[in-house]
Amino acid sequence: MKELLDPKNDYVFKRIFGSEDNKDVLLAFLNQTFKNAGESLLTEIILLNPYTDKNTPREKQSILDIHAKTDEGKLINVEMQLFNQYDLEKRTLFYWGKQFSGQLLEGQRYNELKKCVTINIINFSILPNDQYHNVFHLREDHTNIPLTDDLEIHFMEIPKLNDNNIKMDDGLVRWLLFLRGITESSWEAFMMHELEPALKKAMTVLEFLSQDEQARQEYEARQKFLRDEASMIAGAREEGLKKGLEEGLKEGLKEGEAESKRKIAQNMLALGLDEEIIIKATGLSSTELKTIQQHK
Repeated sequence: MKELLDPKNDYVFKRIFGSEDNKDVLLAFLNQTFKNAGESLLTEIILLNPYTDKNTPREKQSILDIHAKTDEGKLINVEMQLFNQYDLEKRTLFYWGKQFSGQLLEGQRYNELKKCVTINIINFSILPNDQYHNVFHLREDHTNIPLTDDLEIHFMEIPKLNDNNIKMDDGLVRWLLFLRGITESSWEAFMMHELEPALKKAMTVLEFLSQDEQARQEYEARQKFLRDEASMIAGAREEGLKKGLEEGLKEGLKEGEAESKRKIAQNMLALGLDEEIIIKATGLSSTELKTIQQHK
């Protein structure tokens, strides 16, 4: 058997979960997701952008998302992120907003808007907890009263799966372990577990794609594109960090250390760098940085 392709590659992911032939695979995965979140299960889904041979891994990332609709009209968007493109939280809200507002045609009433669910499966960690599956809604801070159930955002952080939380009797864990990647040596051991039919089908599809030369070429092309894009973004951020430090130091040389750090932080904020990076670079506390943001 050839080396298995990485199912986290969004091209491979859509081939497995986003085709009409594998709609049962997507439905099973979604039901394990909603079951893990304590929500009701789905009975049927409609693929709004199924995979076709016209899909190419050289197209924009959004083309390789999976868009589906339930029999009740609820809209679901599933996206796989192999590399950190940063600002994912704001990007998620932006695309959720476009999906939600895009339902309404001229003359329609707001009460015709259906719930939109975004599921981000990511190969990096961004949330400050140990949970591999986090679910967000709109609720009041003190009483936890929901404002509306129309917004639901899931983050599944694959790197957070570890020996402390891996439970093979958890259906969602089994799916995420599959997505994390199974080596040839562990393939048979994984198959020995009593897996649901849809997961076994997903594994069979992955094995087929891994032995298909055309699929492998498309996979390699997409991997190169994703790596180049990630490298470009990381390079730009490093350059921005360097520039922010240099400009801040120049402005702060004639001032005290605290004022110098403040100048550096202001420059880094202006460049749009993450708060965590600024705190590490300057030694400022989170409270001090918030004060600078409020008075900039």
